[in-house]
Amino acid sequence: MNLAPTNDTLTYLAAGLAAAGPLALLLFGCLPSTWMNRHAHQTARAGAALAFAAFGLAFGAAVALAFGGPADIAWRLAGPVELGILFDTLSAIVLVLVAFLLAVVTRFSIHYMAGDPEQGRFTKWLCLTGGSVLALVISGNLLQFVLAWVATSLSLHKLLVFYPHRPGALLAARKKFLISRLGDLGLLTVLALVYGEFHTWRFSELFAAAGQLRDAHGADMESSIGLVAVLLVAAAMMKSAQFPFHSWLPDTMETPTPVSALMHAGIINAGGFLIIRLSPLVTLSPGAMSTLALFGAFTALFASVVMLTHASVKRSLAFSTVAQMGFMMLECGLGAFSLAVLHLVAHSLYKAHAFLTSGSIVNMAKSAWIPTGRPRAHPLTLGACFAVAILLAVGLGRLFGVGFTQNPGLLVLGCAFTMAVAYALWNFWCHTLNLKLAALGAALGVATVSTYYSLHEIFTRLLGEPAWTNSQLLSWPGAVLIGTLLALFLLVLVIQTGLPQWSNRPWLQAVYVHARNGFYFNTLANRCVAALWPVSQQSSQK
Repeated sequence: MNLAPTNDTLTYLAAGLAAAGPLALLLFGCLPSTWMNRHAHQTARAGAALAFAAFGLAFGAAVALAFGGPADIAWRLAGPVELGILFDTLSAIVLVLVAFLLAVVTRFSIHYMAGDPEQGRFTKWLCLTGGSVLALVISGNLLQFVLAWVATSLSLHKLLVFYPHRPGALLAARKKFLISRLGDLGLLTVLALVYGEFHTWRFSELFAAAGQLRDAHGADMESSIGLVAVLLVAAAMMKSAQFPFHSWLPDTMETPTPVSALMHAGIINAGGFLIIRLSPLVTLSPGAMSTLALFGAFTALFASVVMLTHASVKRSLAFSTVAQMGFMMLECGLGAFSLAVLHLVAHSLYKAHAFLTSGSIVNMAKSAWIPTGRPRAHPLTLGACFAVAILLAVGLGRLFGVGFTQNPGLLVLGCAFTMAVAYALWNFWCHTLNLKLAALGAALGVATVSTYYSLHEIFTRLLGEPAWTNSQLLSWPGAVLIGTLLALFLLVLVIQTGLPQWSNRPWLQAVYVHARNGFYFNTLANRCVAALWPVSQQSSQK
């Protein structure tokens, strides 16, 4: 990926359009809260208009990028401190996505928050949070990225404590605040280490230096470089609510629904964006990549199990987000960065819709048709579904030119996807003996796999072939990691298909109770936070 600065007019136009949206939102958010509260409805509509304008500017910048190429522009302020914009394909995709989500959320909040005496203050911090995320996406250097990262977290904290009289909201926000500050400390350490090693914070220069270092030393890197990768992985895990830092996200459900939608669909993806953006640095440490993959896979499976036990719609969606972020971390850890970007886009759109329509879920469930008297699935049904899924994955993979054997990371994700398709087919076929419906299930499987491969091809072409991968996957520790990951996914498949037969067994009912309580990690984290930063009755009434 060529990031050299150019003097092309379209390049500067793309950079200017990309920067105009976040700048306008940040300036609007600097207005006094008292004035905004006095003109609550007008400021809410103005914030939504600015968000839609930011979306239009982001789309225009993406069009200019398509014709003018990537922009890497910097203005030196003092010493190594620069104000820069890096606007490439990755930035364009995420900028358009976040701007679109922010436009929808701000428009939704006009009526959702209508009548609240603090609606103006809500709009202020919503615009500041969205503008900070957009500024993070187009940051051209590591210092600017970290400042936008911290600004996003601090602005979000103001939204999480929007109702300070709720003790649960305060406790969750404080838990998030402490975890975020720990991640910020790691990023500040990264700033010092990176400048000491490379004498620059500019992304294009960092990536070029990392490439030279990789070519010169291979996998035998200096300890400081390995520490940089470890700290980046840790910061991403904290930002994206990975185990064991996951408990803050499901507990932040007492905030207004527009905040939940923006947080779960946009802000939570910052951890994945950090790894993808700084992949040239992170991949210098294969051990850090493998650790990220292992923790991501465990988080995905852990959160999926807990999610199934919750009746609360929003809390179930929160654990779904934790699981999805875990799978994204797995993709990043395996070096499948184009798939991680595809996952980021798909999950963001789905989760924003899910939160903004969560109030209609109960009515939908009441009106939904639920089949009764379903026959118990024959064990051979799962085997048949597995065979069909393998044929679909391998056969259509050859048709689309996907080479699993050349890329171990893609092989792991392909096997996980095959298991997911097998479960979907099993869940469909075991409820009917109708051959027409079985044929329809096979057709849907073909459509699903074909769509997946098509989108994978599109995003691979947009982002280019990944130059940075997890080299450890080609060694014996990588083989152990691959075997562990596949065993975990196979175990979940077996458990899912066996639940109908095991539902009345005492041991499963005991596991259900523990899973319903998040295996008590939330309780332990809450006690630790309450000991460090107690929520008194007086503070909750302010």
